[in-house]
Amino acid sequence: MSSRPNHGLFSDSYRAEIVQENHGQEELFSTHAHSESRSEQRIQLKISPRNGIVEFVRLAIVVTAVLVLLSGPVSAESKPNIILILADDLGYGGLSCCSDPGYRTPHLDRLAKAGARFTQFYVPTPGCAPTRAALLTGRYPFRSGMIRNPDPDHGLNDLGIPSGEILLSEALQAAGYATACVGKWHLGHRTKFLPTRNGFDEYYGILCSNSSRPAMLVENEQVVEHPVVQAQITRKYTARALRFIEQNAKRPFFLYLAHSMPHYPLAASDDFYTPDTPDDLYADVIREMDHSTGVILNRLGELNLNRNTMVIFTSDNGPWYGGHTGGLRGMKGSTFEGGIRVPMILRWPGVIPAGRRFDAPASVVDLFPTLLAAVGAAVPAGRVIDGEDLLPSLKGNSEPPARPIYSTAGARVATVRMGRWKYHAIRPGFPRWTDNSFRPFKPDGVTIIAPKEQYPGTAFPGPLDGDPPRPGMLFDLQRDPAEKRNVASANPKVVSRLKRKIEQMATQVPEDLKMPQAGPFRRVLGPGRVTAENPLLLDKVSFEGGRPSAMK
Repeated sequence: MSSRPNHGLFSDSYRAEIVQENHGQEELFSTHAHSESRSEQRIQLKISPRNGIVEFVRLAIVVTAVLVLLSGPVSAESKPNIILILADDLGYGGLSCCSDPGYRTPHLDRLAKAGARFTQFYVPTPGCAPTRAALLTGRYPFRSGMIRNPDPDHGLNDLGIPSGEILLSEALQAAGYATACVGKWHLGHRTKFLPTRNGFDEYYGILCSNSSRPAMLVENEQVVEHPVVQAQITRKYTARALRFIEQNAKRPFFLYLAHSMPHYPLAASDDFYTPDTPDDLYADVIREMDHSTGVILNRLGELNLNRNTMVIFTSDNGPWYGGHTGGLRGMKGSTFEGGIRVPMILRWPGVIPAGRRFDAPASVVDLFPTLLAAVGAAVPAGRVIDGEDLLPSLKGNSEPPARPIYSTAGARVATVRMGRWKYHAIRPGFPRWTDNSFRPFKPDGVTIIAPKEQYPGTAFPGPLDGDPPRPGMLFDLQRDPAEKRNVASANPKVVSRLKRKIEQMATQVPEDLKMPQAGPFRRVLGPGRVTAENPLLLDKVSFEGGRPSAMK
């Protein structure tokens, strides 16, 4: 039997390093109290200029009044803190409270036991950036235009969250919250798209996926580490999250902690990496992320913040190779359940009864109106918000409201879920990508410092059997959650009804919305060696590639 690191909630080395990071260095973050006028100006700028719609200038005044003046019955003293933790490529079966992945996640299991867990929680796309846009706006990705990942490797450098969108961070900032984004951003890597330009007082993290070049740690608007030591990412994110919580313990705060793991290349710190069992690398990575959650929960308790802090944990899409879908068909990149159904846990002591389980479908777009309702802020007017406020269900005994829940693929509406039924308007399929973890240039040895063991395409995360994928498939998820048996021919009325739903939603997709075209794969070399002692402005970094690679 192989040996494993033996760590409690705080292993000595892990805790000591976090303490040293938080207290032994010059502060890398500064917390600024934003006046209402500054928040008003930010929201006005987000609504009016680049879209070229003159009437939105007047609308800015209305939105500001809604967000700031009509903040509802929640007093400043009782406004809950919000910690939103987002995993990267963690499938529905990736937590031991949801399935049996072959390892344990005790701290996330504890979170679920103390709060509510959703068994049918959906993201709108099986990919990174579009889901993140939907999470922070409450809108399906086609409304913001974020239908593809920004990606320096393929020349997608000018794609980012549009200035006209109002993000959750901006709405909470306007309501008096300190705001921080720690971790993966992936809503644009040019300076104009950064979190600090979108309602976050502070930012520390990697702008794109950790597999993209250049993989750089960015603090606010400066590069502070390149190349990135991937094995230290989760540890560093945890330290920054703790610092923000400690600095803002006496005022309402919103922490968006977006982990880079378990997106490949997988890497865990020495406290969790087990080199004698390299096949367990995925489990090592998840255990460290679970441990990070435990560290944060424990610190909330030490600061007496547990009761007034909402903690949410979810994922951006289904798993990549080596992950776990909990028996669902598909994976990241597929609109089968395995690609778009993810874990969802929400804890708010004294408000949400412990041990709640919701089996009705809900969506990541619901978090935007739900969290605004929780703090007493109204949803921004003058725009479509696709999410529903789940707070009444969370507080009481009712299931989330019955309504169609959609998934998209680029500019197309791909699926609709209504009750027990799920209809696929387009072929769900499987990714035809090659897992390039073993290739020397993706990830490459310049920006990636991680264990060699990654998972090949043979480590498929879900079942491979079932009726062949094609357009027009219908599944009864009550009887067939793995989507193996297409029952469209036996249920023509259901197909007709759901097809109409798809067609109606498709009319809301802008006619001129096209999938941004990627260029050939290039090796973006990045800025060379950068350290926190000698940071580099992000504006000085070139995202243009060198010679095109043969890789597709």
